[in-house]
Parts: sequence; C-alpha cells; structure tokens
Amino acid sequence: MTGAMHFESALHLFSIMKKLPYTPLQILIHLGAWFPFVKLVFDYFTNNLSPNPIQDFEQRTGFAAITLLILSLASTPLNTVFGWREPLKRRRALGLYAFFYATLHVTVYLALDYGFDLDLLIEATLEKRYTLIGTLSFLLLIPLAITSFKWWMRKLGKNWKRLHKLVYLIAPMAVFHFAWARKGDIFTLQGDVLLPFIYGLIALLLLGMRFPPLRKALVSRRTRGLPRASK
Repeated sequence: MTGAMHFESALHLFSIMKKLPYTPLQILIHLGAWFPFVKLVFDYFTNNLSPNPIQDFEQRTGFAAITLLILSLASTPLNTVFGWREPLKRRRALGLYAFFYATLHVTVYLALDYGFDLDLLIEATLEKRYTLIGTLSFLLLIPLAITSFKWWMRKLGKNWKRLHKLVYLIAPMAVFHFAWARKGDIFTLQGDVLLPFIYGLIALLLLGMRFPPLRKALVSRRTRGLPRASK
C-alpha cells in the first residue's frame, strides 16, 4: 500500500512538472548558474571573502565560467550516448552564462586589478602566459555570445556552425589558462594541477566524442538497443 501511494505521488508530481513552463533541467541550470554570483555577492556584503577579495572575485568568476563552458560541451555527447535531446536546447543558456562569468572575470581583472591602466595591462599580458591565453580565449568567446541567438543563426546560415566550432579551441585554451593561473603545470603535473587536470580530461573526452568515427560508433551502439519499428 505504501509503495502504491509513493508511486501515485510520483506520478502526480511528474504530471505537475509537465505543466510547468520550465523543465526540471532548465530550472536546475538557471538556479545552478546564478548560485555562484549570488554567493559571491552575499559573501561580499557579509565580509566572508578571503583576505584578498579581488583575487577571490577573479578566481570564483573564472571557475564558474570554465565550469559552465565545460557543461555546455556536454550537451552533444549526452545526446550521442543516451539520445537525450533536451541538453541540446539548453546549450545556449549554458554558453551565455559562461560568457557572463567570463565577462565578470575580465572586468574585475581590468578594473580592480589594473585600474584600466593600458600600459600595465599590455605588460602583464605579454609577461604572463596565462593572461595572454585567457585574453585570447575571451576574445574568441565574444562572437559566439553575440551570434548565439536565432536571428544570427538565420543570418549566417551554414557559417554559423563553422563559427561556433571555435568553442573546440576555446575550451582547451580556457583549461590551460585555468591551470597556469593556479600556478600549475599540467604537462609535468607539478603545482596545483589536480582540478585543472580533471577539467582538462573532461574537456578532452567531450571533444573526442565529437570525432566522427567515435560519434558514429556511439550512436550505433545506442540505437542497437532500441526496438525496431514494425513494418
């Protein structure tokens, strides 16, 4: 009896969720994406930041940006492996949230770290390789954010997909920036590299699953388990 009641409750909850204007995944993405920003603002006003608040702002916004960027890359593999199409519809939101945090990250760096001093910025960019690669990855991200809307998709046609393949270059660059900014070397595995190394492996896996032969094999394996339509 208890099991039947639980089952009926689950069905009732599912029917309610189906009527909502947003899917559970949409709600999860939006809540999860806004959480780092809300937490950062809360910590600022409650004096819970580290002794170096500027660095805290930079690190938190940067971490949120790369996390959301990696999650956006997971959309296609999730569809490839499991046939789950909804993540494809949420890819744009994840990408735009990643750009939002990347913009905050860069703004804090430009305004609070260097006070928009152009000479100091150029010097730092040329001297610190992680700053240079971070700057390049952000600049490449800008056209993707601008053209992520349907009007641009219609305007650019086939070139839209070509342009957005830049994310395959941006993701590894962001991982290298992440590792070097934490004073780690992912080639020699020295320094603070554990988290960047994990992110690098995830990015490599997600990008590798887009390789046509591997993607075809994964789709074939998934579809073999599906029942065939009757003739």
